[in-house]
Amino acid sequence: MTEAGEVRLLYVTTDGPDEARSIGRILVEERLAACVNILDPMTSFYRWEGSVQEGKETVLIAKTRAELVASATERIVALHSFDCPCVVVLPLAGGNLAFLGWIAAETA
Repeated sequence: MTEAGEVRLLYVTTDGPDEARSIGRILVEERLAACVNILDPMTSFYRWEGSVQEGKETVLIAKTRAELVASATERIVALHSFDCPCVVVLPLAGGNLAFLGWIAAETA
C-alpha cells in the first residue's frame, strides 16, 4: 500500500486522440505512469498570441508517483506537438489505498 501523498495526477491537453494515445502508451510502457485516461473531445477557450482562441483538444490524465513527475513531464514535453503544452500536477488527498499501491508498484 502507499499513501495518497505519494501519488500524483498529471493533467495534459493534446491536439487530439491520436497524440494522447501515443503519449499515454509511451508513459505506461516506460513506467512513468501506471495508467492513463483519455477524454475526447474537449472544447477549450484560451488566450494565445494576443487573442482568444477556441479549439478542440483531448485530455490525458496520467497516474504516477510524486518522484516521477519531473521525468514524466519532461517526456511529455519532448513528445508533444504544442510549443507550450499544458502539463500540470494534481496532488491527491486520499483514495483507495489498494489502488494507490498499485500505481506505486506499476511505476517502480
